[in-house]
Amino acid sequence: MEAALAATGGSSVAAARSRPEAWQPIPGDPEADLQTRDGEPDAYDVARQIVLRQLALSPKSRQQLRDKLRTRNCPDDVAEAVLDRMTDVGLVDDEAYAGMLVRSQQAGRGLAKRALARELRTKGVDDETAKATLDQIDPEAERDRAAQLVAKKLRSMHGLEPLVQKRRLAGMLARKGYPAELSMAVIREAIHAAPEHQRD
Repeated sequence: MEAALAATGGSSVAAARSRPEAWQPIPGDPEADLQTRDGEPDAYDVARQIVLRQLALSPKSRQQLRDKLRTRNCPDDVAEAVLDRMTDVGLVDDEAYAGMLVRSQQAGRGLAKRALARELRTKGVDDETAKATLDQIDPEAERDRAAQLVAKKLRSMHGLEPLVQKRRLAGMLARKGYPAELSMAVIREAIHAAPEHQRD
């Protein structure tokens, strides 16, 4: 990690600084006084520090970091130079970020492919990277997650009519991105197996 941080000051710095850019920090911007050149803030160094601070808070996609730099009035060519360098040394990696996001959303919220695709798009992950990540999801594992969600929810719906249970369970799975066909199959199995619906 330390080697990667040190490497962000490498050869692309010279390219970014070959045409000096005027840095126009927003009022009160804490990064504005990080480093200066001829009395003016150094655009590359300020942008680099902004990106490093953002990554220290939490992993982020390249697009999220690009958007953050734009809100700080960073020139676009300087932003791209910084992000290219961060990508070269592995500090910005959209494939790794997408994989981490998918795993966390699966584990924490039980999201399925469709909802995960929306999450990745919202976070600025490009379609090609998102598709490659989502293609790694095991359909059987997704079905198992749906069954676990239904079983957990069904325990809190004791005493309701089966049709009411089905409607509520289907709505829950739809919001989490599960296909309707898979959802209804899992729901039917769970309700049929529920002790309250067993007949002597």
